[in-house]
Formats: sequence, structure tokens, C-alpha cells
Amino acid sequence: MNKKKPVTPFGWAIKRRLTELQVDQKTFCEQHGIPPYRLSNLIHGTRKATRFRHQVADILNIPEELR
Repeated sequence: MNKKKPVTPFGWAIKRRLTELQVDQKTFCEQHGIPPYRLSNLIHGTRKATRFRHQVADILNIPEELR
């Protein structure tokens, strides 16, 4: 049984933008001091992680309506 939560619209926006920049999640996290598990939380919506949510959205220029 798959216990993983599906990717949220915000998560797809993160993944799409990282692909456009040709950066993988691990490298992005290392470059910006974001714990990899927090980025995963944002992608799957398991935690709100407000501080990192704003930081990631600003860095990746994700539109306000997807935040």
C-alpha cells in the first residue's frame, strides 16, 4: 500500500521550476540552506512549514496563487 501523500499543486510548481532551472532537489536545498525533508514536506503537503514555504516560493518565483 502506498503511504506517500500525492504531490500538491504547490509541490508541482516547485518541481516544474526546479526542472526549468535544471537543479535537483538535493542541490537546491544545499544551495539555500533548506533541510531536504522540509522541501519534501512542502511538495507533499505533509506540513505547512510556513517559513520555508515563503523562502522557496520567493527563490523560485512561484506565483502567489500557487503558494
